Amino acid sequence: MLTELRITNFAVIEQLSLDIDSGFTVLTGETGTGKSLLIDAVALLVGGRVSSEQVRFGEDEAQLEAVFEVPPAHPILPRLRTQGVLGPNESQLIIRRTIARSGRNRVYLNGVLSPVHTLEEFAGTLIDIHGQHDQQSLLSSSAQLEVLDAFGRLHDLRNQYRLGHQEWTKARHMRAELAAAKDQRMQQQDVLSFQQQELDQAACRLGEEEELQAERQRLASSHRLAELASEVQAQLQADGQGVLAGLALVERAVGELAQLDPEMKGTAGLVSESRVLLKEVADGLRGYVDGLDADPSRLTTIEDRLAVIHRMKKKYGGTIEAVLATQGRVKEELERLSRSDSEMNRYDRLIHEQQHVVAKLARQLSEKRTEAATSLTRLVGKDLEALKMGPVRFLVQVVQVEAGETYGPDGVDRVEFLLSTNSGEPLKPMARVASGGELSRVMLALKSVLADVDRVPVLIFDEIDTGVGGAVAATIGKRLRALGRYHQVLCITHLPQVASQAEHHFCVEKSEVKGRTVANVRALVGASRENEIARMLGGERVTQKTRATAAELLAGAKE
Repeated sequence: MLTELRITNFAVIEQLSLDIDSGFTVLTGETGTGKSLLIDAVALLVGGRVSSEQVRFGEDEAQLEAVFEVPPAHPILPRLRTQGVLGPNESQLIIRRTIARSGRNRVYLNGVLSPVHTLEEFAGTLIDIHGQHDQQSLLSSSAQLEVLDAFGRLHDLRNQYRLGHQEWTKARHMRAELAAAKDQRMQQQDVLSFQQQELDQAACRLGEEEELQAERQRLASSHRLAELASEVQAQLQADGQGVLAGLALVERAVGELAQLDPEMKGTAGLVSESRVLLKEVADGLRGYVDGLDADPSRLTTIEDRLAVIHRMKKKYGGTIEAVLATQGRVKEELERLSRSDSEMNRYDRLIHEQQHVVAKLARQLSEKRTEAATSLTRLVGKDLEALKMGPVRFLVQVVQVEAGETYGPDGVDRVEFLLSTNSGEPLKPMARVASGGELSRVMLALKSVLADVDRVPVLIFDEIDTGVGGAVAATIGKRLRALGRYHQVLCITHLPQVASQAEHHFCVEKSEVKGRTVANVRALVGASRENEIARMLGGERVTQKTRATAAELLAGAKE
């Protein structure tokens, strides 16, 4: 609720500090004393448009400040804490706005410099102003939808719908992203398929290049290799003159030595092993010479294969290891891309299933809203009759927009509060057909019906009693007092029947100080309040009779 209002150098208000209690409070005073200035100041504190002309003459700057105690369950609290305006356990919000004659105006939330749009966003949930020119809520279709859902206790159902709608929207978004990337994905798939085919055909393997290079070296030197191997073989096995023939003679001589001297047996064994080994060398050389391939076509094949390997290395990373790693990545990416089509099919099924859920919940919401609209229309109409609004007709209209792609985050319904204030006139959107006073009384009826579900803690009514009197004025006063059980209600009034119902009473007066007009506000209790009610009853001349009537009105309000 609004606990304190401070105003400095605003129009004819030089300095004013007002402590405001909960319940129903009225502001009274002679015409022109500046009662509406207080409402204007509050309107600026909830984001109204400022003008340098509002600064008191002779001053450079006006300051407006309001202190709010935000209710514990109010939805604005988490937002204020998230944005660092309030601490975890704080609930007091101080809004300050300065209006400079130079045009440099500023807004502060708990001392933090903030943009005006933040003020509008926050403060609009704290105060509703209903007057000749200002209606802070219940005039937009979205606000009327919110009111209808609150009245019908439909928030749980609507939250279920919103969750389903979020999942449906998310699936459609993901599917749309896949579809949008399809052309790019197909191009990428073509490139990767070509790379895979090229790499698979190349079929590179580790160590192959070294093997081919060694074979190429042998093939290029095959003639010289054959010459050298044949020459060594000839030296070993020349008839009667080769190394093996001479070694055979050595073996026989050493064998005889070993027979004569046992100490030579070891030497004889070594000679025998040497001859066997050299025989194996000679046989190996013969096989080597026979196996040498000097086929030029094989050399060409090797050169071609090495060229392929070199091209793959140059194109895919510089080494065989990098080529093989690229081949693996290409395969994986192609598999991933091939899964995209199945992903799109999966999202198509998911979207169909979720749309069925959304459609079902939207239909339930529409049915419940239509029922709630009928009840709200009846109750508001009954209140308007009690307020003697004449031939006023009120209707809560729920229209279902075409389903399908138009499912919105709150369903498929468009809610409109319609009003007709004259006989024979058609129902039209409420904001376009009522005067300020009429609209204020319609708002009073609405707020009375919605008292226990409306979350806006502070309601301000300005000139709500224009053009009424007698029993209607008393009814308005009683409605405002009853509304004060659920909200903090402030009202500017000229009618004693309304003022007498208030739990708190302020009188706005003007005086002249040092040749300047100054507006002041005075709290009225006891006799002073009785005098003000009597003045409102009888005008300038307060008689014993009007004073008695004032006392009777106040006593009746207490009862």
